[in-house]
This record gives sequence, C-alpha cells and structure tokens, in this order.
Amino acid sequence: MHLSTHPIEKRRPSTDFNLQQMESIFEEANGKTDVLHRHDYYTVILVEAAAGTHVIDYQSYTFQPLEVYFVSPGQVHQIALSAPPKGWVLTFSRDFLIENNISESFISNINLFNAFGDSPPLKLDPVTFDRLVRILGEMKSCMPEGLTYRDRALGALLQLFLIYCNNSNSLNSSQLDEENSGVCILRDFKRMVESHYSEWHKVQEYAEAIHITSKHLSQTVKSITGKSAKELIQDRLVLEAKRLLIHTDSPVKEIAYTLGFEEPLHFSGFFKRNAGLSPSEYKLRKSSA
Repeated sequence: MHLSTHPIEKRRPSTDFNLQQMESIFEEANGKTDVLHRHDYYTVILVEAAAGTHVIDYQSYTFQPLEVYFVSPGQVHQIALSAPPKGWVLTFSRDFLIENNISESFISNINLFNAFGDSPPLKLDPVTFDRLVRILGEMKSCMPEGLTYRDRALGALLQLFLIYCNNSNSLNSSQLDEENSGVCILRDFKRMVESHYSEWHKVQEYAEAIHITSKHLSQTVKSITGKSAKELIQDRLVLEAKRLLIHTDSPVKEIAYTLGFEEPLHFSGFFKRNAGLSPSEYKLRKSSA
C-alpha cells in the first residue's frame, strides 16, 4: 500500500563516531531550532545546563541540569533552545559498534536506548555527572585520526560511559548479563515487535514465535522494563500511528489498514484509548500547532 508522505529528514553520520559540544552546535545553527528529523545512528546528549525542550518521538521533555538523553536510530527528535546550552553530544553508528566488536545486544541489554515510546532523560547525581564528563574528556583526547588504536580506545570509553549510565539507572544491573535468559527474551521480543508490529497485535503471537508461553513473556518483560508486553506492542503501534498521521496525507482508514487493523473503527478506538484523542483530532491538533 502506497503512502504519500511529507518525509522527515533522515540524517546519516558524517563519521562513525563524533563528539561535539552543545554550545558549538547552537552557535553553528545561529540559535535556530532544527526541524524534526531522525538519525540512522545512536545519539547521546549529556546536559550540564540548557533552557528549552527536547522532543523525542513526539514526547516533549524540558531540559534540566545534569541529565542525559539517549536517542535510538530511527527515532524522530528535535531540540529547541532559548539560550546557549552547556553540554555534549555523542554520536556513533552501528558500523562503529560492529568494527569495535561491541554487540548491539549490549546496547539493548543496558536498556538506555528505547527503540520507540517514552524516552525520558536519565537524571544524574553530581558525582556520576563529573565521572561521565571525565570520560568524555578522554574521548576528546582520542579523537585525532592519527592515534594508534583510536577506534578501540573510543569503543572502550563508550562502553565505560554507558555502563556508568546504566549503573545510575533504576533498572536492574543484571541486564548487562547477556547470558541472562530474561534479557535474551526481552531482546528477541523487542526485535520482533519492531519487525511485526503491523502484523501481530497479540502477546500470544510473539510468545509463540519465541517458543515460550504468553504468561512467561509478559512476566519477563514486566520484570525488566516495568511495562507489560502488551503495553510495549501498543506503544509501538501508537508511535507509528502518530508518525503516519502527522507526516502523511493518508486518510485514517488507510493508516488503519497499514497498521493491521481490520476495521478503521477499531483503530480509532485503540488510538483514542492510548493517545487521548481520536486520530482525526490528533492530526488536526498537530497540523495547527
């Protein structure tokens, strides 16, 4: 089914690993707010101080001191600042992970990057913040291209940075254990949701594909993420619905069928329960915003 779209700008990395200061990016843009866009690389934003908002997948977060944001490839985001900020922006590609033998399961298991849904910032205590700043300082010293084993050093520092963030998170540190059966189930479930959300709407369909019971899948996902398997499936559907409503000219009926709903009324009811507005109301509000 063809969807006529107003494409969101998709940006590819100019380099597989980069570190910039927020204030430098602000100056280069002359303080102008960027358009909504998505990257095909990972982005980490460590904020020391900033006045403004950060929109990730249509959720708006007000910048606060000492926090860190994690944006996954494919997520739509936009930063709007009312004054020069102070902080750092770290980006790295999937190729960088592969070339430095860092498995994407490590990225998935630490549960800092959300592929979809809510992506609130991680609040940091001053000690952890200072530790992360020191690691970024080490990264900066390793950035020159001529450095022997440059990428290995940057890869090691990246993992250390993310591990300290994970340890500051309220989630269980056992998520770093890639042999943990629950972690493996969650990783497989997330991958399947990303691939099949428009086909499979029921927990049972994913459970059967993973060869476990629906109850086991639901309990495992809830224990690690705090959300049920059903909620994660619905989060992904709602997110895609919002993207299609805002960035395509397709009627609600067509979007409903695209997302696997047999009846447009079922889709409208589902969307209103989860987003608080009907699809047409949501589209109208966003187009006039």
